[in-house]
Amino acid sequence: MQTLLTPWRFAYITETSVVPDACFLCAGAAQPEDPQRLVVAMTEHHLVMLNRYPYTNGHLMVAPIRHLGNPEGSGPEAVAEFWPLVLKCQRVLVQAYGPDGFNMGLNLGEAGGAGVPEHFHFHVVPRWSGDTNFMSVVAETRLLPEEPIRIRERLLPLFEEEES
Repeated sequence: MQTLLTPWRFAYITETSVVPDACFLCAGAAQPEDPQRLVVAMTEHHLVMLNRYPYTNGHLMVAPIRHLGNPEGSGPEAVAEFWPLVLKCQRVLVQAYGPDGFNMGLNLGEAGGAGVPEHFHFHVVPRWSGDTNFMSVVAETRLLPEEPIRIRERLLPLFEEEES
């Protein structure tokens, strides 16, 4: 297996947060203007942020602002806001990247594969025909041609346009 040095990840996994439990989703909600938090949109009940370790360029996560481990704890207003926000993410990604399709989903609980079981989040992952992620399979390496901060810069104005 090839080893790629990723020193920028060390700061991310060891940084302290303004949120006592150091939840990166809560930290994003608390500091959405900080480019390092990778937040691209905020609504009354949710935030949309880039995945720092994405499967593809534009990999977004929609999460409640409240620290909730399960969507069942969401109030009716948050439930009503959620799906239109996911569809907005899809429209923005189509405009920004023109993907051929999407993977969308939610992993609940540790047994369900959730990387952050205490704060649920929904993934919106653009995909392209012929993109088989073979590098992940054969070389245990993921190739991303665009840096997360640049992706944030590309998506921020598109989310703002969608609001008008």
